[in-house]
Amino acid sequence: MRKFRYVIVAFLIILDQAVKFMVRECMYVGESRTIIENIFSITYVQNRGAAFSLLSGRGLILTALPFIAVITAVWYMEKHKKAHWTMFSALSLIIAGGLGNLIDRVFNGYVTDMFDFQVWPVFNVADIAICLGCGFLMLYMFWFEGKE
Repeated sequence: MRKFRYVIVAFLIILDQAVKFMVRECMYVGESRTIIENIFSITYVQNRGAAFSLLSGRGLILTALPFIAVITAVWYMEKHKKAHWTMFSALSLIIAGGLGNLIDRVFNGYVTDMFDFQVWPVFNVADIAICLGCGFLMLYMFWFEGKE
């Protein structure tokens, strides 16, 4: 895992950007295509805020904070090379997701979201990576930190 952490980061960023590109090219903003009736759709949303569209219109904060978080995560991962694999998984996922959404925000001024489960705000591949990374980080902190 440690050897391939940046390969995983690169793969997830490419996957995230490819899915976002396809949505932007094949759909118009607000368009929704049903995949499973009343459960799941692909819906093109331009999110100009953070999670749940919080801080909408605060571009500088929404660009600076993820940038600082990614730099901090890379620094921490490099400083703790002997940590448990869950820490590397967590930070790799968080870095990939953070960079995926940061790329959108810097180049488009918004984050492209598309996965719509109708009972939850629309999200994207980068958001999934960040959430999984946070889950692995909690697993690391509660069960593995200090035991390696």
